[in-house]
Amino acid sequence: MLTSIALLLAGLVVLVLGAELLVRGASRLAAGFGIPALVIGLTVVAFGTSAPELAIAIGAALRGEADIAVGNVVGSNIFNVLLILGLSALITPLVVSRQLVKLDVPIMVGASVLAFALAFDGRVDRLDGAVLFGALLVYLAVLLRKGLRGGEDGEPVPTGGHWAVNLGGVVAGVALLVVGAGWLVDGAVAIALRLGVSELVIGLTIVAAGTSMPEVATSVVAAIRGQRDIAVGNVVGSNIFNLLSVLGLTALVAPMGLAVPEAALRFDFPVMLAVAIACLPIFFVGYTIQRWEGALFLGYYVAYTAYLILAATEHAALPVFSLAMMAFVVPLTVMTLGVVLWREIRRRRGLAPVA
Repeated sequence: MLTSIALLLAGLVVLVLGAELLVRGASRLAAGFGIPALVIGLTVVAFGTSAPELAIAIGAALRGEADIAVGNVVGSNIFNVLLILGLSALITPLVVSRQLVKLDVPIMVGASVLAFALAFDGRVDRLDGAVLFGALLVYLAVLLRKGLRGGEDGEPVPTGGHWAVNLGGVVAGVALLVVGAGWLVDGAVAIALRLGVSELVIGLTIVAAGTSMPEVATSVVAAIRGQRDIAVGNVVGSNIFNLLSVLGLTALVAPMGLAVPEAALRFDFPVMLAVAIACLPIFFVGYTIQRWEGALFLGYYVAYTAYLILAATEHAALPVFSLAMMAFVVPLTVMTLGVVLWREIRRRRGLAPVA
């Protein structure tokens, strides 16, 4: 057991290091060839921050561990919103840009609906993967066009180092990602077998949390430094890339596509979709995420994890816990968000100029 845990942790460390080398080397290499910072941000950096999830998903799929691949993507998206945004909002109320509310969050919801619909037959095949990845290319084209129209070049990208050194960083980063992904998947599978829980649960929890550590660091540090819009944009962008890039590319690479567990279709995919939809009213009200809303996100992540553990162990408390969540907690939350949203709409109508 200790060996499996050590292997999983070592894989996680190597994954994070590989992603850092890949992003840094590729960004500097692209900047050295005169590629605009905006293009680098939308492609190299965006793919780089999703590199741990991509490496894990492809590695797991090629080894026949599709449950871990699917659980990693779905679990990461739930983790990103509920835990990362929740924790960041507790540190300081987060600012939400209008572009996120008008463009990126609806696209995140749309990507969640699309992924759920394509997986509903129990498999994400290569055609489904092509659809998801095609949607990503359209999204990047829209962002690029919007950014260039607005004259936004983004933050300057450092170009230090010889191109050969930067290329070496890219190669080393990819190699570390492959090695780290293999170690983490092997460790996760061994732990799942030892604890008697499914690989899906391990993918939804341990693996998802581990591969989201770069996003945790980015959002929490951004919140502490006062860069509150970055904290939110990082999570939304990561969720879009997880669904369209990671799930899409993995389905394209896997020989038989990805088999989607029935348990994930019954519970985890709907939770992921509900979490994405919940962002719309919360982000819309004042274009901020207040501390109480962050606490609400964190509370739901604790409840979600508790449900997974109770279900995996077939605990006697599961029926009572499920009843309490569905009959009281969820309706009360929906009612509260509805009232807050209604008040915000009335406030904006009252401030609107009279024609």
